[in-house]
Amino acid sequence: MMKPEDYMQQAYRCILQNDFEQAIRWFESAILAHPEHAELHYRCSITHARSQHLGPALEHARKAAQLSGGTEEYVLHLQTLEAKQLSTQAKALLEQAGSGTHERYVSAAALLKEAVKLDPLSVEAHVMLALAYSDLNEFDRAIKAVRDAISLDPQNAQLHQMYQQIKQRKNSIQ
Repeated sequence: MMKPEDYMQQAYRCILQNDFEQAIRWFESAILAHPEHAELHYRCSITHARSQHLGPALEHARKAAQLSGGTEEYVLHLQTLEAKQLSTQAKALLEQAGSGTHERYVSAAALLKEAVKLDPLSVEAHVMLALAYSDLNEFDRAIKAVRDAISLDPQNAQLHQMYQQIKQRKNSIQ
């Protein structure tokens, strides 16, 4: 039976060749052979996340955090993925048109507040939270959210433009 390190070496060889699907197969074979090895789950999760496979990435991240007894690096990775999942759910709500719009924006804002708490460095979550608050006419909260995004990405001209637009909307309504 191969050692976990041997599997990881094979997986990394695939990653270096940009063959992420084959790398995932190596990690998953390793996990079948060594199901209680937290690092294998963690590295498999990272590779799934890079390949935009959020479901399996979350599953392996949860297992890694659980098996490791809450190793900080694994927990932070899990929180980042959970934030991404919440942002994805919120984005779907914000993109739906039609009746019940106010309730969807309220739900999206709640999801995004949680996403920002889990991953305070997610510019995307801050931006979507600002949009949700702006659409709810909660301009002070929208301004704070877009300011938080700007502090993370100060060179982004679109964020500065968004900030000005929200301020203008706030002033035109008051």
